[in-house]
Amino acid sequence: MKIESFASIYQRAAERKGGVDALEALLPQSLSADEYQEYSDDRLLSAMSKQIFQSGFVWKVVDAKWAAYEEAFFGFDPLKILLMSPEQLDARASDPALIRHEKKTRAIYDNALMVKEIAAEHGSLARYIGLWPGEEITALWQVLKKRGARLGGNTGPYFLRATGKDTFLLTSDVEGYLRATGLVDAGLATQKGLAQAQAAFNHWQAESGRTLAQVSRIIACGVGDNRI
Repeated sequence: MKIESFASIYQRAAERKGGVDALEALLPQSLSADEYQEYSDDRLLSAMSKQIFQSGFVWKVVDAKWAAYEEAFFGFDPLKILLMSPEQLDARASDPALIRHEKKTRAIYDNALMVKEIAAEHGSLARYIGLWPGEEITALWQVLKKRGARLGGNTGPYFLRATGKDTFLLTSDVEGYLRATGLVDAGLATQKGLAQAQAAFNHWQAESGRTLAQVSRIIACGVGDNRI
């Protein structure tokens, strides 16, 4: 099936959002590889953990409690977290100042281990993510899912987007568009489905010169319920 031109996608999104200026104001900004590497790994672990807690939960509640998480988990220093005992983790999971969720609390420890291991292999998690090529971004999603904890589905991609790594998102609107146009006909949890989505976004990025994040947002603005 012929892929729709990006110019057509952009025009439709602009019309739905009230013009080019209004649409452009909604577009996300991404960091360069060098800029991304300025992150310390504790900040990435914090952002990753926050995204996990926000998944399926009220974001404002997580935001309000995050300062308490920073204190309870030693500023998200991976090495300090890995020194925590099971009893300390259990205490955090039942602390009323935090969010009572054993599995998500345990994921902080498990992901601290992932961060430590990747840092040992590549210098830092920030370097590993920052240098990852956008044309293979779904492969990075898979790494986070396999090596980390509770980073499958859209959680890993949302973490990347939140920290400025250029990535598209497979929101319900974007997925609906890809399926309606025949660009994706496999499950998005499968290698085939992810490869199909990646190929489409690589095409539009090459055509438009825009970031994957902006292409993704523009598609979302032009279809469905505009969940961006």
